[in-house]
Amino acid sequence: MASLEKTDTYNDKVVKQFTVMTVIWGIVGMLVGVIIASQLYWPALNFGLEWLSFGRLRPLHTNAVIFAFGGSALLGTSLFVVQRTCHVRLISDKLAAFVFWGYQAVIVLAAVTLPLGLTQSKEYAELIWPIDVLLAVVWVAYAVLFFGTIVKRKIPHIYVANWFYGAFIIAVALLHIVNSLAIPTSLTHSYPIYSGAVDAMVQWWYGHNAVGFFLTAGFLGMMYYFVPRQAGRPVYSYRLSIVHFWALIAIYMWAGPHHLHYTAIPDWAQSVGMVFSLVLLAPSWGGMINGMMTLSGAWHKLRTDPILKFLIVSLSFYGMSTFEGPMMSIKTVNALSHYTDWTIGHVHSGALGWVAMVSIGAVYMLIPRVVGLKEMFSTKLIDTHFWVHTIGVVLYTVSMWISGIGQGLMSRATNADGTLTYAFVEIVKFTYPYYLVRLLGGLLVLAGMFIMLYNMVKTLQQAKGEFAAPVLPVANQH
Repeated sequence: MASLEKTDTYNDKVVKQFTVMTVIWGIVGMLVGVIIASQLYWPALNFGLEWLSFGRLRPLHTNAVIFAFGGSALLGTSLFVVQRTCHVRLISDKLAAFVFWGYQAVIVLAAVTLPLGLTQSKEYAELIWPIDVLLAVVWVAYAVLFFGTIVKRKIPHIYVANWFYGAFIIAVALLHIVNSLAIPTSLTHSYPIYSGAVDAMVQWWYGHNAVGFFLTAGFLGMMYYFVPRQAGRPVYSYRLSIVHFWALIAIYMWAGPHHLHYTAIPDWAQSVGMVFSLVLLAPSWGGMINGMMTLSGAWHKLRTDPILKFLIVSLSFYGMSTFEGPMMSIKTVNALSHYTDWTIGHVHSGALGWVAMVSIGAVYMLIPRVVGLKEMFSTKLIDTHFWVHTIGVVLYTVSMWISGIGQGLMSRATNADGTLTYAFVEIVKFTYPYYLVRLLGGLLVLAGMFIMLYNMVKTLQQAKGEFAAPVLPVANQH
């Protein structure tokens, strides 16, 4: 290895950094989630402290799990995949280091400001304007790093995973900058440039496309590389993957208004959001089927390969969530589901089932590769993690589905004289046991992350010094 020039090796240092932080931020984000789930069952657990209140910790939880855990997984895997599929090193080691440290700085600043109550009060876009500006700078640097590497690729073809990663990078930059436009009044406060219903529409154009491009397109890029690699099979249909890509990015942008049914936004906008959400089912299931069918001829590997279990079960959750989402966007269904725990169940079947499981599978593949080892310290621990996580997700989502549908039915039940059948406190009483089941599910998911941390530490300890993977000739398989 010592005889190789730097340009003859991949830059896996930044991949390793992001991969390690994925596990650490996953534990932090899920721990906060368990704390606020506990507070819903035992309200006294905020100890009367405002910075431990549900309203302060909930945005910390969502930001930590989506952008710290999920974001680190996306940045790490994308920088690994783009080098392997283009057969070149990243264009700049210094730029890669800036992207890593800049992104971690944003996360730490979010972890400090959100519990202090410094927020713009926009869902998934709570960060105050100076942090928004820093994030925009870091994200543009990341775009330059990723697309610059694609420009200097040694093969003419751009693999489909890079199309999904590329769409995720461009769309998230657009969404973040447009939704965060504001007029600062101090270092910690600003007013959005939009007002009223327009602000709501821009927010949910951003909010649902954060789901569409951050939590879907980016992780589909991950799926299209790591599932075929782990299965040892080519993508089932490359043509379907390209159709999947163009259909998904064309349709997703229009689905946001389904968050605003029965509100002050125009009725036609609500209907557009509903129709595009329903149409979205087709490309979503096309991608899910493409990933599943990649295992044709290799299904037997699921018996012995827990990493493949993570990746394939994540696809089943993706298929379920992308059926449930369009169904919940139908106005009559939404009248029942909106403002209930059903929405929470839907979000977490996607977040813990699809996003977390495909990320965990990819991270288990990456950790040994970036330190020059063939496999993780313990395959048995990966299998244990899989079952602990899966049981946790099922407990979480099923409890929230039952709770949410019950809440919806009880809140709209009326007596013969037109009065409401149930008082609000009766709905809360009905909900209460399911919050305990959800907490148990969250504890299992968190326990699984600690198993992963132990396995990662033991694997890194086995590594023998610094490792630099050589850039393979174009004729070889990546």
